[in-house]
Amino acid sequence: MTESTRFIQGVFPFEGGGLDRPAPLPAATEYVVPRDKRAQLVYFRGGNGSDELIVVTLMRDGKTMRHFPIGAKSSVHVPLALVEDVFPESKLSLQVAAPKGAVGMLVIDVGIIEVN
Repeated sequence: MTESTRFIQGVFPFEGGGLDRPAPLPAATEYVVPRDKRAQLVYFRGGNGSDELIVVTLMRDGKTMRHFPIGAKSSVHVPLALVEDVFPESKLSLQVAAPKGAVGMLVIDVGIIEVN
């Protein structure tokens, strides 16, 4: 079995439209599992620079996979090692939801292992 590691990382501005109205993050936060591999999420780390609670949603093929609430001016680290396989050609993406009018910066670091 061979493994390679991938990351979804970056710092992104956001403006809240309501906690019930998540907005997609830029394409830089998208990842497609190669057709000859499967992927496993290792961890999610996120930081919220705003004064409000936000929720980052991990999407798989357009459907909610996990929610990660991040408190105001806070961070979160969620170990996900080997929770489940993400199948070949699946698309992972991230969305952020915040209270209406909230603005801030979101720091994202998601670790992914690709396995043959």
